Amino acid sequence: MSQASPEIANSFVAAGLCTNPNDIPEMLLMDKTLITQLGDELFDALVAHATLVPLSARHPDISIEDAYRIQERLIARRIEAGEKVVGKKIGVTSRAVMSMLGVGQPDFGWLLDGMIYNEGESIPLDTLIQPKAEGEIAFVLKRDLIGPGVSNADVLAATEGVMACFEIVDSRIENWKIKIQDTVADNASCGVFVLGDRLVDPRDVDLTTCGMILEQNGEIVGTGAGAATMGSPINAVAWLANTLGRLGIPLRAGEVILSGSLAAMIPVVKGDSLRVTIGGIGGCSVKFV
Repeated sequence: MSQASPEIANSFVAAGLCTNPNDIPEMLLMDKTLITQLGDELFDALVAHATLVPLSARHPDISIEDAYRIQERLIARRIEAGEKVVGKKIGVTSRAVMSMLGVGQPDFGWLLDGMIYNEGESIPLDTLIQPKAEGEIAFVLKRDLIGPGVSNADVLAATEGVMACFEIVDSRIENWKIKIQDTVADNASCGVFVLGDRLVDPRDVDLTTCGMILEQNGEIVGTGAGAATMGSPINAVAWLANTLGRLGIPLRAGEVILSGSLAAMIPVVKGDSLRVTIGGIGGCSVKFV
């Protein structure tokens, strides 16, 4: 029986799917041609602002490892098209979402420069498919974080500052009918993101208890606190650094890390104006036109 490559085997271990990389046979993995095909389908859907039938419905045996390999293909296509990596994002950070998707840990995706909008800028709704807004805390790194072995103290030491931000999640999967494999393959359902109006030293604010208020057209539609994301957004960034470190992927100085939603996703429509305010950190606003 053939064995998986070291890179694939180690990512199985990092994902918590096994403890010994030598135990993973290549036959358990999706065919490379199909991986490429599905990644290309997701890229084409992104460009066309279209949706696909859930990958998990078409391929019931798809694994999380397969999904990350599809994600890798999707990101490669975006880079080939001229985009550059500017950071990473963490998803599925709340217990409620983990339960909904039937998983026991978060996932991750990649941030590219084509996803960035400035604070207060208007986002054309026709550039997205089925967007929902999440209020989050973004970390801006001043030095590399390379796991495994990254502690919360290491995260704070490597952070230039934190900002309020919006992640506008979007899905290339029709009607958001996603399982964990679907969202992972689809770059953790990332759409675009908006960074807030100021950068704050993380040592000047309690990132666990800081409260968030999310307003839509002047009305409060969501509240939360830093503890909503894995007990603290610092925990989430440490998890990401250690998970990616086991795969040989560093978090680089200058990168932006989105640490996870502090409240439920809010669907948005044309004409919506959103504002998120996080105690001790600042605010972020965005409009949809």
